[in-house]
Amino acid sequence: MEGANRGAQEGGGVSVGFNIELPHEQHPNPYLDISHTFNHFYARKVCFVRPSEGFVIFPGGFGTLDEMYESLTLIQTGKIRHFPVVLYDSDYWGELLEWLRGEPLGDGMISPADLELLHVTDDPDQAAQFVFGGYDQRQADAPNT
Repeated sequence: MEGANRGAQEGGGVSVGFNIELPHEQHPNPYLDISHTFNHFYARKVCFVRPSEGFVIFPGGFGTLDEMYESLTLIQTGKIRHFPVVLYDSDYWGELLEWLRGEPLGDGMISPADLELLHVTDDPDQAAQFVFGGYDQRQADAPNT
């Protein structure tokens, strides 16, 4: 998350960090304008998933996978508005995507439309375009008030 926070600060945006209290890991990074530490994963995820305009997901471990699948499940089931989910680093995510196509999709556990929720790229500009494009589409679809 430090890279995203640093980019937000250096780009003139507001950098927000939602940390989780863990025994050995997660600490606030030096690039935060606003920081909050949660005791529970559930509350943390609600606070950053609900208002999100998009996720760009970089290689990571169980926490990263948990956040990715949580966002996909909430989008798939219509519990939150649709936003782009971008997987950055096609080499890293390639085998997982093959497994999703071969096993859950092949067994009818997910649909082809579910896989279309994911965008894969190795290009930072393209990752940003996926997120901006999703935001622009939501603005175009919003009712005029």
